[in-house]
Amino acid sequence: IESGTTTLLQIDNSIEEASTILGADTGYSFRRITLPMLRNAFFSGIVYSFTKAITAVSAVIFLVSARWNLVTSKIYSVSGMGTCGLVKRRPFRAPHYSASLAAIIGGGNGDNIQPGEVSLAHNGILFLDEFAQMPKSVTEALRGPLEDRKVTISRLRAKVEFPASFTLVAAANPCPCGYYGAGDRCTCTPAQRQSYMSRLSGPIMDRIDIQLYMEMVSPEKLVNRVREESSADVAARVLAARDIQMERFAGTEVFVNAEMTNSMMEHFCRLSSECRGIMERMTESMGLSARAYGRILKIARTIADLDAVRDGLSQPGDISPEHLLEAAGFRFLDRFRGI
Repeated sequence: IESGTTTLLQIDNSIEEASTILGADTGYSFRRITLPMLRNAFFSGIVYSFTKAITAVSAVIFLVSARWNLVTSKIYSVSGMGTCGLVKRRPFRAPHYSASLAAIIGGGNGDNIQPGEVSLAHNGILFLDEFAQMPKSVTEALRGPLEDRKVTISRLRAKVEFPASFTLVAAANPCPCGYYGAGDRCTCTPAQRQSYMSRLSGPIMDRIDIQLYMEMVSPEKLVNRVREESSADVAARVLAARDIQMERFAGTEVFVNAEMTNSMMEHFCRLSSECRGIMERMTESMGLSARAYGRILKIARTIADLDAVRDGLSQPGDISPEHLLEAAGFRFLDRFRGI
């Protein structure tokens, strides 16, 4: 399971091949497929099959170090789900949008406190479809785990802390009918659209690194069904990017760019004078918060890593203006809502 600091590749053949999923094409979606596996992400778009696409992407999740597997196995053992021994594959959890607060965060009575989905997805992916339909108390409760990578559940006679370092992938339609942006097919009023999206507050969306709007699949692609990148190709690229990050943070408790501290960002996300000027103008025009500013820098660092993988470089280069502009393009709600 472990070979130095290098993670090993695993393809789950029981899950549909990524190349057969329409809309998961290369080009611009090269980032759309890869980055959510390294970053928290929110997808919105016109009646798009998010569940199928994200589940296919989960097929390329790879094996990790024995230490990570052991922590995940302990969580499943505590929850009564550890009947298969050591968990050797990153978790993929996809609870229904009607799940309760206790089911998502964790809960229980007395000494029987159970981990929730955020902990069961530790070291893996938590996929929340119909994110805007979830109770607001549930979505707001995700603030702590997304920020602290842990969750503390307190009861009168007990207090338990569970790890909750997961990659959140959330999806929602842009409006109640699901057709906003598709010509005149949307039947919702502006007030209905605003009310629908306002269920997702600024603070929770500010904690999600990548915010993407997915276009409808074109008729040409729908009819011709041209196969794109395979799960193995996507997995190899993500694996290489992960290896770069593990080497970068060797000897620390950080493993990926998403977990960088402020001091690490100063060292690994240094900007040239041109890049600093771009970020200053971008922050002012988009109304970025300090948290959103840091997330754009981390995304840009990840894009630079992926470019190094694509170009066959042994070491990633510095963050360029192109990386910053592309990273800002992954936060469409900042532009839309002025978070």
